[in-house]
Formats: sequence, structure tokens, C-alpha cells
Amino acid sequence: MKIRMIAFLAITVALAMACAPLLAHHGSSVYESTKLTTFRGTVTEFKFMNPHTQVWFNVTAADGKTEGWTAEAPSLTNMSRLGWNRESFKPGDQVTFVGNVAKSGARIMRLRKVVFPNGKETVMDRGEDYAE
Repeated sequence: MKIRMIAFLAITVALAMACAPLLAHHGSSVYESTKLTTFRGTVTEFKFMNPHTQVWFNVTAADGKTEGWTAEAPSLTNMSRLGWNRESFKPGDQVTFVGNVAKSGARIMRLRKVVFPNGKETVMDRGEDYAE
């Protein structure tokens, strides 16, 4: 009986240790965390999904050329709590996006705030935003 209990505990501990990496999540170090950038853009696509909700949009650069950007928001669950749903954006919507752009120069941003066409705002605070 004692050997069974020890074996059970050993298997339980081994499984818990094997699953620990599943709880890990990437950080925000790839983004310019000390500076917020604002874009007024035209939505081209919206995916209300996990692990991150994403909005694709076009902006007109200073040289007049159109640039495609991606805004990464928190998970579907978190965004649902803020009132978002699959119909929150439609292609052609004129939206203001505020967030942290990628340090690499890639056209992706970590979304912090959105101003919808009707003037409603959504602010996304994440726990890791306050860890610094």
C-alpha cells in the first residue's frame, strides 16, 4: 500500500512538472513598452480568437503610401469582458488604435486602446503592464 502511494505521488509530481511549461506565456519585450503610438486606420480584417484577438488595418504613411498593420489585443475571453464580439469591427471601419509598436520595425502593435467609429473607447490593461 505504501509503495502504491509513493508511486501515485511520484506520477502526480512528474505530470505537474511536465505541464508547467504550458502555463508559460510570452512577454511583451518585443514591443516598445515606454512609448505609445497612435494610428487612425481602416480595418481590413478582424479575428476574435485565442490566444490573441487581432485587427488588421491600413494607414496612410507620411509619404502617402498605404501600410498594412496588425494590432494584437488580449484573448477572446478578456476582450469579451470588455464588450467585444465577432461584430466589433467590420472592414472599412475608421478606427483609432493606440499601442506599443514592435522594436524590430515590423508593422505590428500591442494594442492598449481603441477608439471606435462611434467614439466609444476600450482600454486594455494587462497584468504584465504593471510588472516593470
